[in-house]
Amino acid sequence: MTTRATAAPEAIRAYMADHPKLRARDAAGALGVSEAVLVAAQVGHGATRIDAHPDRIIPAAETLGEVMALTRVPACVHEKVGQYGNYHPGPHAAMTLTEDIDLRIFPAHWVHGFAVETPSGQGVRRSLQIFDAAGDAVHKIHLRDGSNHDAWAGLVSALALDDQGDAQVVEHSRPVEGAKVRPEKAAVLREEWAKLTDTHQFLRLCSRLRMNRLGAYRIAGAPFVRPLAPGAVDGMLHAVRDSGIEVMVFVGNRGCIQIHSGPILRLQDMGPWQNVLDPGFNLHLRRDRVAEVWAVEKPTQRGPALSVEAFDAEGGLILQVFGVPKEGRDSRPAWGRIVEALPSLAEVPA
Repeated sequence: MTTRATAAPEAIRAYMADHPKLRARDAAGALGVSEAVLVAAQVGHGATRIDAHPDRIIPAAETLGEVMALTRVPACVHEKVGQYGNYHPGPHAAMTLTEDIDLRIFPAHWVHGFAVETPSGQGVRRSLQIFDAAGDAVHKIHLRDGSNHDAWAGLVSALALDDQGDAQVVEHSRPVEGAKVRPEKAAVLREEWAKLTDTHQFLRLCSRLRMNRLGAYRIAGAPFVRPLAPGAVDGMLHAVRDSGIEVMVFVGNRGCIQIHSGPILRLQDMGPWQNVLDPGFNLHLRRDRVAEVWAVEKPTQRGPALSVEAFDAEGGLILQVFGVPKEGRDSRPAWGRIVEALPSLAEVPA
């Protein structure tokens, strides 16, 4: 199996000691290693190798009380505060669903796990961190002041692996799959798209036609999709905030999809970042990495599901936003008006 050469654990620890304020992801980039390699170098120095399988991690997280769940892709970070619970295991897909923590989990990509303790000016920060085979972060669980810290030691002991080595071998990262387009299948795609009764059927349709999500969007045309200006994502977030409606915000990597359901209350620009800074929900979006945006409509038994979806220049999905369809709190009509007002790509001057 192909692996990546990595820096020696001693060199990584020395670099981290010299740069104590540098975020782990940024330090890993500076050293040319994956984040899992960086964390593994701390084993015996604040980190412990643990069983990474979600059937072990999620039930353990349920004992920690209120925590912060973090799932990210290169251009977006999704953070939710709440309690884990209502876990539904599965060999290929699993989920945990509470009022605040809503995850879709793909266990095959939960490969390397660590329990991490990091000293800070406010005391020791504790987290469970999961990485895929390439050493890229899949999901992280950060304890907060109000978490059940008394459960931490027992949790780490129960999950700890026999192997506590500080060197980590990882695979090469799989490149992002760009748009797979089959123009000769456009008519079939549109015909079958119109017959959908559930949004989950869409990716199966794409697979059957040997294309992917972005490839399908590029050839489907109206009334199924409308290309939007890259800046439409920012405009959409402001419109959601100003309207007070509730939305569902999806951010996911190969191993985990994390969902926020609710309003957006506060936005704050910081350079290229657009930040949602709400109680219990933070979103950090690199606007300069948004390359394609699509308004997408899929038929379902409950009516059309309308989304705004952003992709990066490599074709990777950054985020998806839907209107909340709950009875009594149905934001879909107002959400539809917001999406309709977003500028199409053709409307933007060259």
